Amino acid sequence: MSDSFLVAARIPMSREGFEAWLTTPVEGLAGIANPEEMFGGWLWDGRRADHEWESVGDGTPGEYFAGRVEDSCAGDEDCGVLLHRDGALEAYLFHVGYPEWSVHMALLMLAATGPFRSGQAEDTVLFWAETGANLWPADADGWLAVLSVGADGSWFVGERDLTDVVAGLRPAESRFFELVARLGDESEDWDRESGEDFRTETPRDASFTDPAVLAAGRRDDV
Repeated sequence: MSDSFLVAARIPMSREGFEAWLTTPVEGLAGIANPEEMFGGWLWDGRRADHEWESVGDGTPGEYFAGRVEDSCAGDEDCGVLLHRDGALEAYLFHVGYPEWSVHMALLMLAATGPFRSGQAEDTVLFWAETGANLWPADADGWLAVLSVGADGSWFVGERDLTDVVAGLRPAESRFFELVARLGDESEDWDRESGEDFRTETPRDASFTDPAVLAAGRRDDV
């Protein structure tokens, strides 16, 4: 098992739907039908997820994701990509360790995309652990959880063909590693003897974070 845990999804939706999703409040666990069965059917099969969900709260996706970006600008190792690109929401979210609040909030916010989706088929959110932070092969046995998102709600599933899901996430994976490379270069160039706190604007770059995410976060702070 790895110290790097990831949540990722590609969910077709219009630009208008994406921006509406960012500002629509998500209330507790109402959007996930079976949160305690999160791990069923995958690597941690048999482990119930009851207590992992106790820390989640209410809020909007804009609040949560803008907060993640701000933390990563201040040097937090948790970082990621959240974009609207080619008619879809793309998320590739890296976590150091298994910070239950952050991981489960990310899953909860992505579960709330149901009413804003443009596709007819159910969409898929992945949760897994990987030292290199890359995607597993579709048929690997290391996936931790798979969340299905439909028009009428979201639920964890114990089996799913992930071939198309993984293929669809490859561009977001590549964009994530572009972010990691830039952050690595900036960290190496940082004058650690200056006495100043490390600060970077790279996670706010439109290549990695859609400007609407930051705008939604600002509105939610008012």
